[in-house]
Amino acid sequence: MTLGTIRTAIALLLLALAIPLKGEQMKTYNGIPVPDPWPPQVEFSRQPEPLPPYLQSPPEVIPIDVGRQLFVDDFLIQRTTLTRTWHQATWHPENPVLVPDRPWENEEGPCAMPFSDGVWWDPAERLFKMWYMGGYVHATCYATSRDGLHWDKPALDVVPGTNVVHTVRRDSSTVWLDARDPDPGRRWKMFVYQLDPRTPDVYCSPDGIHWHQVAQTGPMGDRTTIFYNPFRGKWVYSVREYLPPPSGPGRVRRYWENADLIAGAKWQQGEPVPWTGADDLDPQRPEMKIPCELYNLDCVAYESVLIGLFDIWRGQNTNRPKPNDLVLGTSRDGFHWYRPNREPLIPVSERKGDWNWGNVQSAGGCCLVVGDELWFYVSGRQGVEGSNGSGVCATGIAVLRRDGFASMDAADRPGTLTTRPVTFTGKHLFVNAQVRGGLRVEVLDRAGKVIAPFTRANCRPVAGDSTRCRVQWQGTQDLAALVGQPVRFRFHLRDGSLYAFWVSPSAKGQSRGYVAAGGPGFTGPVDR
Repeated sequence: MTLGTIRTAIALLLLALAIPLKGEQMKTYNGIPVPDPWPPQVEFSRQPEPLPPYLQSPPEVIPIDVGRQLFVDDFLIQRTTLTRTWHQATWHPENPVLVPDRPWENEEGPCAMPFSDGVWWDPAERLFKMWYMGGYVHATCYATSRDGLHWDKPALDVVPGTNVVHTVRRDSSTVWLDARDPDPGRRWKMFVYQLDPRTPDVYCSPDGIHWHQVAQTGPMGDRTTIFYNPFRGKWVYSVREYLPPPSGPGRVRRYWENADLIAGAKWQQGEPVPWTGADDLDPQRPEMKIPCELYNLDCVAYESVLIGLFDIWRGQNTNRPKPNDLVLGTSRDGFHWYRPNREPLIPVSERKGDWNWGNVQSAGGCCLVVGDELWFYVSGRQGVEGSNGSGVCATGIAVLRRDGFASMDAADRPGTLTTRPVTFTGKHLFVNAQVRGGLRVEVLDRAGKVIAPFTRANCRPVAGDSTRCRVQWQGTQDLAALVGQPVRFRFHLRDGSLYAFWVSPSAKGQSRGYVAAGGPGFTGPVDR
């Protein structure tokens, strides 16, 4: 092996780990420069956040080896005549899928719902697993399912004869499957904001059932949550703070990260930096006309982006539970959020008496990949006639097409989308698309010249509806000749919708991206 070959291998490894070579600025997995200092210094404000730096000045060349490339912003787009459409999740017809039907789930109020907590696919046992609030603020319970719809509540030994796995009275909780920890006793991690006394604690478990405390955190508000950001290799505490209106924006989030969840649990008041909140673009409910606040923020890595479920508080009625709903945010650097669409991804029901008439809240892990769909497990509250009480608190599923947050569409007339220069190490181009007319793709060099034989004429037309469709050209088997070269893809679309593209190392189409809380068929956190 030559010295040049060794240096190239080291450079690729350092890029993957986001570690700069001497004299070079640190960059993320997708080529975005990491600002110094990190995390960035911002201030809380009701003014809308500026465009993220990575959208103001995208990298000249974007590596796309990690995950499906989503069209949730213009990061990848040089120019287009297509129109972006934002999509809302739909409610599963079998909702609610989990209800309080055990005596202990009716302590202090009927409740069987994730208040973040967690819903995960465990590949070791090939089961869906859910942790949830059993009884209102009473305890944490555990359920399993083979299909994600029908749930078993096993009799366990923590509280014999029940499915209770954590007995402390609690507010917010987050459970996370940590496949990276070499210690099997720490495979599952849980953060709990206890109520008696009010202490935020971190626990670990080998099985998600038997928990032992490992740390107590610094000061925070009661709806604080945690998540792991694999793009940066950091655990993040999404720290809730309340800055009273009218001088402050109300409920907001501070940011605190560490490569080790336990070691990072200690901080002093004010050390977590200002992060994000609701702003004046979040629409107020007309019957209340109250400025919105950020009630909660759960996050997860999905494919090539960080997904944030912004639980937006829009005021408190006197005759129904809080009409909170979930709005999508995305980030490509792990800190700055992009939220151009303020309509709910997962709305609260406006029909009195529905299981989700109030206070829709996300689950830790955010969503699972189930076939061609994303399943978002959320809690909802039925309410109590004539009051703002929660009533029966249950769990349901909101469904979205895989990668289906946004699509680039051509309807009345054909259109094109040309990417910025990208590089890849895979060989096979795939798209997620719904095409009634036709889709063809050509490959251009950095200067915009079409590269033979990857021409529009040679491209075999794509048609139909598929979340994983391979694009091929006559005269060549794959894109191997272009590996490592900056190229552009130009998509020619007629009467259809394009949701994502990616270059896979295999003709089977695995993306090497992150699959949120997992799903049937996945053996770990990455689509391999």
